[in-house]
Amino acid sequence: MRLKTSIWVAAYLRRCQTEGVFGAVRKKGAEEAGAVFVKVALMDGNAMLYAPAPQTVYDDSRPVERLFVLTAPQPVSEPSVEERLTKELRFDPDAWIVETEDRAGRHFLDLAKG
Repeated sequence: MRLKTSIWVAAYLRRCQTEGVFGAVRKKGAEEAGAVFVKVALMDGNAMLYAPAPQTVYDDSRPVERLFVLTAPQPVSEPSVEERLTKELRFDPDAWIVETEDRAGRHFLDLAKG
């Protein structure tokens, strides 16, 4: 069974904290099953954005873990990331936005293969 989003986010932020990475919830979404977007600010005006992986990357069984995909192959300007997040929230107002700050770009997420 998949964890509630609120529990997953709390555990993710705790993981970041144990690694010395600052993280916070910028926008709280649906407690039970909201999509999670993770912005990793590189503290140089650029950022990386991780979005939920599409359902096609999961096998036929119900996904147990959350998988993410990087939305751009290289870091992009923070205003570009913010524009994308604004669009995502218009589409899905129940989504969560979690932001971390790490010059090295560490994210601690499970990424979809391919």
